[in-house]
Amino acid sequence: MVVDRIFSGIQPTGTPHLGNYLGAIQNWVNLQEECSSVLYSIMDMHSLTMPKEPAVLRQNILDTTAAILACGIDPKKCFLFRQSLVPEHAELAWILGCLTNVPRLLRLPQWKMKRASQNNEGTVGLLTYPVLQAADILLYKSTHVPVGEDQVLHLELAQDIAQHFNKKYGEFFPVPKAILSTTKKIKSLRDPTVKMSKSDPQKLATVNIADSPDEIVLKFRKALTDFTSEVTYDPAGRPGVSNLVSIHAAVTGLSIKEVLHQSAGLDTARYKMVVAESVIQRFAPIRNEIKKLQEDKSHLMKVLEDGAEKAKELAVPIYQEIRRLVGFQ
Repeated sequence: MVVDRIFSGIQPTGTPHLGNYLGAIQNWVNLQEECSSVLYSIMDMHSLTMPKEPAVLRQNILDTTAAILACGIDPKKCFLFRQSLVPEHAELAWILGCLTNVPRLLRLPQWKMKRASQNNEGTVGLLTYPVLQAADILLYKSTHVPVGEDQVLHLELAQDIAQHFNKKYGEFFPVPKAILSTTKKIKSLRDPTVKMSKSDPQKLATVNIADSPDEIVLKFRKALTDFTSEVTYDPAGRPGVSNLVSIHAAVTGLSIKEVLHQSAGLDTARYKMVVAESVIQRFAPIRNEIKKLQEDKSHLMKVLEDGAEKAKELAVPIYQEIRRLVGFQ
């Protein structure tokens, strides 16, 4: 696959969880090795769509940066930067918003779901953040975007906006393609019918990559399974155990079939501890590196600032051409 430019982003929610790591960050590390032009952004503007205290947001930005660096993201091999340090993201979002109709945004499932969590009021930012996502991608003429299943509709919106712009102003934006994660979606340990989430009110539902070994063991011990003791993989019939198998396969690099073969004869109680130990081993060096990086805030800020300067070098000439095309200059 010929890849010209990859763009992806992560919201600064603090230290990422197991699902973030397996579904996105692990893939980012591989892509920076395979591709010559890769941009990863800490999406601090997007994070304002849900209420945040300024001090919490500042700390979350640093903690998220420390975590993804500890996971193996190398600023020498990619541009790692904070979204709000490149103002062209917001400026392009306004232009693209003027090409996007409101009914299309109202149909997106994230609007319906997150609006419900805001007492069915919902802000303009919450409604229009998929347009900002499109701007994030198109500002760099990105050709490929790593996405999870829940972001496919937003990428389709970016594709449609790119095509609409090209039809109106002439061929300019490449239509970005999805790079879908091969990792099965990681589910909540307390409710395996929903994905693992940082905002889950149940503390035992989500494994964070900086959790201590004792915390990881406790969370897996309390993981919801069923009354059958055998370890099998049947996501529809046995979602809890199947989620454990998916996690085990993802952190060890084994196939589902290999994991099941290794686990033959184990009951689910013992198997939970096997999975917990695999997660602990995978995260031990990452956890130690996060602690070291968190002690040097100035280094973390410099990484993001240096990355933003490099991102601007790409963004500014592209945005100047967009300004010319739409008639601003």
